[in-house]
Amino acid sequence: MGTAAKPTRENRTITIDFQNEATYFQLLGDGRAFLECVLAFIMSLGFQLKHKATCRGGGCLTRHSHYVRVRLGGVTIWRIQCTTCKAVFTVLPHFVLRYRPMRPEVARDALLATHGGLSLELCAVIWDISPMALYRLVCAFGHQSLVPVLTRCGLPLPVYFLADEKHSHCLTEKVYLPTIVRGRVIWHLGYTEEASAVAFTQSYGEFQRTASQQEPSYRVRGVLIDGFDSTSKSMRTLFPGARLGTCLRHAINKLPKKLAAIASPVRKALRTQFHTLLYRARQRKGLRVFALGQRLRHFVDHVTTTAGAANGERVRRWFQDKKAGWYAVLADPQMPVTSTLLDQAHNAIDRKLFMMKAFHHPGGSQQAFLTGLAHLYNLIPYQRRAQHAGQCGVEVEGGRVPTADWFLNLQILTSGGFR
Repeated sequence: MGTAAKPTRENRTITIDFQNEATYFQLLGDGRAFLECVLAFIMSLGFQLKHKATCRGGGCLTRHSHYVRVRLGGVTIWRIQCTTCKAVFTVLPHFVLRYRPMRPEVARDALLATHGGLSLELCAVIWDISPMALYRLVCAFGHQSLVPVLTRCGLPLPVYFLADEKHSHCLTEKVYLPTIVRGRVIWHLGYTEEASAVAFTQSYGEFQRTASQQEPSYRVRGVLIDGFDSTSKSMRTLFPGARLGTCLRHAINKLPKKLAAIASPVRKALRTQFHTLLYRARQRKGLRVFALGQRLRHFVDHVTTTAGAANGERVRRWFQDKKAGWYAVLADPQMPVTSTLLDQAHNAIDRKLFMMKAFHHPGGSQQAFLTGLAHLYNLIPYQRRAQHAGQCGVEVEGGRVPTADWFLNLQILTSGGFR
């Protein structure tokens, strides 16, 4: 006889800012004042408590019960209840993390130090917490999808973005991290053990589904990729109307590999000339797609004369395969041109994985851990962290959206108690 699936338990934990601990302990002695403070905070944020589906309203909130968090020095935690639907809500003060024995300020400093370059082990020593506790804290952030968090921070869904897969290693196995980036913001960071179009489509499809849920009319106009076949197929499947461009920087770096049996100075000179060709094509205000095709044919003739017919034919075939992606980049001024920002994000994440190999194992929560790292990358400025460690915000292309209370917002998002 099959086992019946258990219904999903609703999370009705709410985190309230009581300004300081003394105010919280003072309000614990006055139930009416405590409830008024909780309701005032919820209404000021514009959120609604998640009652049961059968609740018709008209009820009120009353005290239900309380318990003591022994591992936090005996802090008393209240529960309140709706008198109509009997839904029970746990009220956490701002200085207590849900399911965590550490205080928010300790977690904040540890996360800042972790993303600033220290490993979990060093952070555990500095802040006197368990490395596994810090790992689980990062995973707790990772249970929140990137798209809802970023849109809640006020960022619009990306109409043009970069997509690529960084290969990393899970112990001895090679794995891939499908990533979507717009500016310096990571919108998707996946995990797959295969480099197939099916695996990439499944990973990138999570972003497409979540974005469509946030905005049903969402459409992607342009995607910059590195030309990998599996990536191209997955993007065409998920975003059939989008223009697919190929990174120009990848093209410049790969040209020398197409040239064989020639002297190094000649190879470097041809690379420089190809770089100048693409740069000048980008500077043209009109007819630059037509001009690019003409310049590519002249460049192939120059390669044939300089490096031989075999190299010229090899470069000509390569141009035929890749020029459609270059045309897409040059035809639309809003298309990204290079994947530099995506590579920077990949390198930052890969450095964290390298330092945390002990936790990056086949039985671990790879996807949750990676998403948690992506949240930290987005919410903690990547550059000059040591100098501006306390000025946290979401970095975007051309500026930064400040969020002074970012950690409180993450507590609310992690608790999941608000709608």
